[in-house]
Amino acid sequence: MTHTALLLIDIQNDYFSKGKLPLSGTEKAAEQAAKLLATFRQQGLPVVHVRHEFLTDDAPFFSKGSEGAKIHHSVTPIKGEPVVLKHKPNSFLNTDLEEILNKLKVQNLIVVGAMSHMCIDAGVRAAVDLGFEVSVAHDACATRDLEFNGTTVPAAQVHAAFMAALASLYASVNTTQELINGLN
Repeated sequence: MTHTALLLIDIQNDYFSKGKLPLSGTEKAAEQAAKLLATFRQQGLPVVHVRHEFLTDDAPFFSKGSEGAKIHHSVTPIKGEPVVLKHKPNSFLNTDLEEILNKLKVQNLIVVGAMSHMCIDAGVRAAVDLGFEVSVAHDACATRDLEFNGTTVPAAQVHAAFMAALASLYASVNTTQELINGLN
């Protein structure tokens, strides 16, 4: 895995307990993401952070310049780690993410973050379409309950459904520990 990068997507304050849109299990997911981040830093492997901001003044969360839009302290970027700003669920759309990864000669991505059903799904599918090999640390991703047509779908089921879909054709879906073991 010499050309592997860690891609941390939207691990931002608004998704935590005091934020505007707390997710189910986001603290545990962030702990797992932090383990991967520490491993990548120890091994000198590339790390790229992605941060979402909405452009409108009436944003439901991740308002431009807000505390909620900042990356959570558990995975704070350090000097030399690129931070990509995006405005859509797909981390590659209208950003320099692909260019950054190509300059780093990255071929494989390990993806963590939020939300499983939205930005993780969109980012993973786009990465694969662009030719990257992708692994997802399912225990380092979080989501929330969703509602459709009067039915509430619990976060655990939303997460499982999206991980199952990604695992079917798009990505290798593993635990954080399995991915760390694969780096050694």
